Amino acid sequence: MEELDFITVKDLINAIKRRLWMIVIVTLLATIASGIYSFYFITPIYQSSTQILVNQSKENGQGIDYNQIQSNLELIETYSDIIKSPMILDIVSSKLELARPGKMLVGQINISSGEKSQVFTLTVQDKDPETAAKIANTIVETFNEEIPKLMNVNNVNVLSLAEVNQSPTNPSSKLIVVVGFIFGLIVSIGLCFLLEKIDDSIKTERDVEQYFGLPVLGDVFEIKGKHMKKRKHVNLAVRGESIDAQTK
Repeated sequence: MEELDFITVKDLINAIKRRLWMIVIVTLLATIASGIYSFYFITPIYQSSTQILVNQSKENGQGIDYNQIQSNLELIETYSDIIKSPMILDIVSSKLELARPGKMLVGQINISSGEKSQVFTLTVQDKDPETAAKIANTIVETFNEEIPKLMNVNNVNVLSLAEVNQSPTNPSSKLIVVVGFIFGLIVSIGLCFLLEKIDDSIKTERDVEQYFGLPVLGDVFEIKGKHMKKRKHVNLAVRGESIDAQTK
């Protein structure tokens, strides 16, 4: 704890200056790596959604049947399982002439609904935005055709068809590069402070006083050869006083 008391903002700035080259290199490498990863290893994923209403049609003059509404809500989970079944998805794959079987489409499909809502949303993800929309609409079409045969019901209504969405759902390449830059900068600065912490070399007179508990009597400055013609001078700074010493 005592060593922490001697750490100042100036010390931290000096530590960054001494290892600025390392900070620049680590940050640059992290940015380049994230750029390569985002442009060459991440495939854009697009999604399209369609909404379906589960609601039994009412006869003229018939009021709201709350039991029927509750039954429709319970059917949504059953309908979700039917939509993801091979029977529906194999037909979809055949209609669209996809180069993959229906069971492989399960991972591309997500079905969600609000609490106590008779509307559920079918979302399809794909590498191609047009294919995602086609799969979603074909699933709804096929499900609407097959559900009366399977359960002898006619309570499915399509509220909205899927449209082509040209915006990918995964993070953009620019965002990944920015994140890589920030990550590299943080890691490099942290590494800089860590190396500074474990570095026990003496750099300043305050280090001498801190580690050895000895007072510093003065500084000896090096004088270059061009300034030494007939005699050598050594300037000694002793506690604020300058002494000009002559040497032979």
